[in-house]
Amino acid sequence: MNRMTLIAAAAAATAFASPALAQEAKGPVGLHVDAVVGFDHAGIDGFHENGVLFGLGAGYDVPVSKTFSLGIDVEGTDSTAKKNGLSADRDLYAGGRASFAVSPRANVYLKGGYTNARIKESGFGGVNLDGFRVGAGGQMLITGKAYVGAEYRYSNYELGVDRHQVALILGTRF
Repeated sequence: MNRMTLIAAAAAATAFASPALAQEAKGPVGLHVDAVVGFDHAGIDGFHENGVLFGLGAGYDVPVSKTFSLGIDVEGTDSTAKKNGLSADRDLYAGGRASFAVSPRANVYLKGGYTNARIKESGFGGVNLDGFRVGAGGQMLITGKAYVGAEYRYSNYELGVDRHQVALILGTRF
């Protein structure tokens, strides 16, 4: 069983194992803006390098039911991962998200979509690579409309390039 299947199963079990909490819960709704920082493990065919992931994101969530929302997300990040003149540069993402409220202050979600990364080589410019991203995470309200979150995501690009990332998120809703 791969990681994404385990994460999805855990999210579903949490969402359905708490019916009393879910009755009071409300899924995320409306516009949100996020600051992202975390761990980036980027590479190609067994040649990987670690770095710090940082960037900004935004999105919009629409309620489907009291405890379930569908949304869209966009994000632009960069990375400090660099080895032997190759560096994992900017990464642009656009995709969808399904969120499940697990309590009045917390939700879990699954996401997926298109991503485009730029890999640079010292003195030679860079190459843009198209790919897809899948991920899972959770968010918890800290005050009013501000929240913190954590997310695991996997991106797979052309030419055998991939990325494993763990991101911490600080955001607000409007």
